[in-house]
Amino acid sequence: MDILRAENLCISFGGLAAVKNVSFTIPQNKIISLIGPNGAGKTTLMSCILGDKKASSGQVFIKGKKGKAQDQIAVLLQENTIPSQLKVKELIAFFQDISENGLSKVEIQALLQFKDDQYQQFANKLSGGQKRLLAFVLCLIGKPDILFLDEPTIGLDVSVKDNIRRAITQINQEEETTILLTTHDLSDIEQLCDRIFMIDKGQEIFDGTVSQLKETFGKMKTLSFDLTPGQNHLVSHYEGLPDMSIDRQGNTLNIEFDSSRYQSADIIKQTLSDFEVRDLKMVDTDIEDIIRRFYRKEL
Repeated sequence: MDILRAENLCISFGGLAAVKNVSFTIPQNKIISLIGPNGAGKTTLMSCILGDKKASSGQVFIKGKKGKAQDQIAVLLQENTIPSQLKVKELIAFFQDISENGLSKVEIQALLQFKDDQYQQFANKLSGGQKRLLAFVLCLIGKPDILFLDEPTIGLDVSVKDNIRRAITQINQEEETTILLTTHDLSDIEQLCDRIFMIDKGQEIFDGTVSQLKETFGKMKTLSFDLTPGQNHLVSHYEGLPDMSIDRQGNTLNIEFDSSRYQSADIIKQTLSDFEVRDLKMVDTDIEDIIRRFYRKEL
């Protein structure tokens, strides 16, 4: 079932189009990443879905119905907005009181993994990472159908990032929560997301899985050769050729090439002829490099 659907969304401000004819569907129980360079229209699009901004044309449907559905959506903003003069246990109790059939105390504790004394602390005494994790779990207590996460792991240390990613996966699997996140942390995308929806200048430029992104735009591949010492005077056959980049550092020779134009087997054969090689490896396509090239308009 499609829990969220946008049809031909257009959003303009004073004649300037911020979102241009965007359409997509999101099935229940999926984790989707909405990404794009700064100013791409991500915030405007999310605000329209949440009902905070009105579309100039087009429609948003949540569970098949038009318009707002705030009781079915929870939002974690990039800034931690937690009442500082309440204890952790008081905040949890408050959110439980206003939620019907919300998460149990045991479920909340499993997500937070706080020590007993941390529940007695005032929220403003928690570390930045603990505040972020608490804000995230408070969003989950009401068991929303859809969860919007704005940069959920930005600025956090590795252990807290892992805790939040674990909690995102857990709530998605156990409660079938649909999650839409914006992030500049590409590890979030690779570890969490079923699908990427990328926009730029208010328009869709990609909609698919991480593997599809790599297959479609990851045509630049790299062969790395470990050369036997004493060959600095030798030059690669591929120096200066189009769609080919040669980088040599000491005894390491990296050849980046357009795989739609050159065959890796041919490059290996030629390089084994050019040099005495001790070892070689193919370097996997890096999603960070693909998206960086998108942002730089190189793809």
